[in-house]
Amino acid sequence: MLGAVVGDVIGSVFEWHNNKSTDIKLFDRFTRFTDDTVLTIAIADAVLSKKKNSNWLIDYYYGQKLYANKLRQYAKWYPGVGYGQKFEEWVANNSSKGYRSYGNGSAMRVSPIGFAYDSLEEVLRESKRSALVTHNHKQGIVGAQAVACAVFLARKNHSKTEIQDFIMDKFRYNLNQKLDEIRPKYAFDSSCQGSVPQAIIAFLESSNFEDAIRKAISIGGDSDTIACITGGIAQAFYKRIPNNLVSEVMLRLDYKLKEIIALFNTKYNIKH
Repeated sequence: MLGAVVGDVIGSVFEWHNNKSTDIKLFDRFTRFTDDTVLTIAIADAVLSKKKNSNWLIDYYYGQKLYANKLRQYAKWYPGVGYGQKFEEWVANNSSKGYRSYGNGSAMRVSPIGFAYDSLEEVLRESKRSALVTHNHKQGIVGAQAVACAVFLARKNHSKTEIQDFIMDKFRYNLNQKLDEIRPKYAFDSSCQGSVPQAIIAFLESSNFEDAIRKAISIGGDSDTIACITGGIAQAFYKRIPNNLVSEVMLRLDYKLKEIIALFNTKYNIKH
């Protein structure tokens, strides 16, 4: 899931200053992590903390509560990094229910689940649970499941064609468009249905990890989140993130965030 963090950090300066080109400077003095990084790492921490229980009903409710608790905990630890208004209200009121969001927040934070679980059934189940605590709208759930499945299939060495076909068949996303067709008219859209397919297409058209991030940012719109989604899938597929990108991103993270990334990578034997 480090790829998602790298995508978010690089994309952070382009969210409100879109640059519809792949010829961009990847880092500058304003480059930083946003809510996408914080909540991705919160989900990773939840996955690391999750207790398996033979009673599926207990496991179901425990798992959902754990996702909610970690999201709240990290949002309180890292305030003011770009959370949506509805999410901030959810954090403050301690509600156990989602707020019917179909925004891409459920999709941008879900990549750890695609790395951690060993079957599509588990990935579909856990990505739904992680979404439901906030994004309990059908599209919010679908967005999270689509990204988690793409990460899982990429990690399991499926081809881009196989990943594309599965996502289109299972979730009815149109992945037949090309970036050159999307880019000219694409505007800011923070919904799952308006950003997840575009992020997956950026991965499908890429030739390596860095190229995937550059292509994701070149779409415009919600650049940090699109690059975050693309980055998680790209890491799973290409198996490597260039060392210079990792080094630059790590300079911008604090000890706690880096600690969870390291623990997660060790637990699930993820190389970068």
